[in-house]
Amino acid sequence: MMAPVRNPFRRVRIGLGALALVLVAGTGGYVLFGFGLLDAVYQAVITVTTVGFNSPHPLDAGSKVFTIILILVGVGTALYTFSAVLEVLIEGHMQDLVRRRKMERDIARMSGHVIVCGWGRVGREVAQFLANADRDVVVVDRDPERLGEVPYATVHGDVTDDEVLRQAGIDRAASLVAALDTDADNLYVTVAGKSMRPDLQIIARARNESSEPKLVRAGADRVVNPQQLGGDRMASFVTQPHVVDFVDIVMHDGTLEFRLEELAVSSSSPLSGGTLRSAQLRDRTGALVLAIRRPDGGFLTNPSPEDVIEAGDVLISVGTAQQLEMLAQYAGRA
Repeated sequence: MMAPVRNPFRRVRIGLGALALVLVAGTGGYVLFGFGLLDAVYQAVITVTTVGFNSPHPLDAGSKVFTIILILVGVGTALYTFSAVLEVLIEGHMQDLVRRRKMERDIARMSGHVIVCGWGRVGREVAQFLANADRDVVVVDRDPERLGEVPYATVHGDVTDDEVLRQAGIDRAASLVAALDTDADNLYVTVAGKSMRPDLQIIARARNESSEPKLVRAGADRVVNPQQLGGDRMASFVTQPHVVDFVDIVMHDGTLEFRLEELAVSSSSPLSGGTLRSAQLRDRTGALVLAIRRPDGGFLTNPSPEDVIEAGDVLISVGTAQQLEMLAQYAGRA
């Protein structure tokens, strides 16, 4: 049987309630001994807190006995309350410190992860998609309240600060997603990221079309305008709803066993230098090559069996996870 979870705040509530009850009882007792209300409250407080001030009224034998009892009960109650409050403060601080140290160690062990700058609507979707794809994610945001709801590794700070990016492991990251609220911030992060890691892949968000070329010149590998993509997607549902549904399911849903994947061909791959016909990828793996992207960035769509596969090509393929894994072995195998 699991032990009940100890709630330190319950002790604080109990202590404060007991202390208030003792003070009310002490005040009532002194009123019965002839003290005025203010004098009774004053006498109860200085008795419970043992500050040692003089009593506003002389104490007879009965009031002295009452004061002794009030000291014993009140001091014990006050100590209990103080210890409960102190426990909450220390435990809360220690838990935050331990959690932060653990997160720093987790980030230090990451390599090839993705840094998501900004925990807004776009940042949430990006991080969730990456996590579903089994990619390590580090979220950076300046708002501690927003970071409190992030289920991934986080770094609190301003992403325009180079030290914050270092804490997020930019020297070991594979990509950086600039999803901040303003184009100016995304532009600055792009410049900072490229200056620290020229080989880092940076995907930047743009709110305005005029900002897109500026982000590209700043070093962004890809610039995404969510408003434009949203409009294109809505229009696609009008003209080609079934195509959009299929692509969404294959790329994002995961309910179909088939999915799209991109696989780079290494120079040591047995596929390098051969044709699609000689590679017999369909027969050997079951995966289907839909397109080939050449190293110069051009696409060869619906390639013919006689098209040659070159080192550095990226195969855009569709198949099951097992089929794509087999194809990946051919593409990258020595």
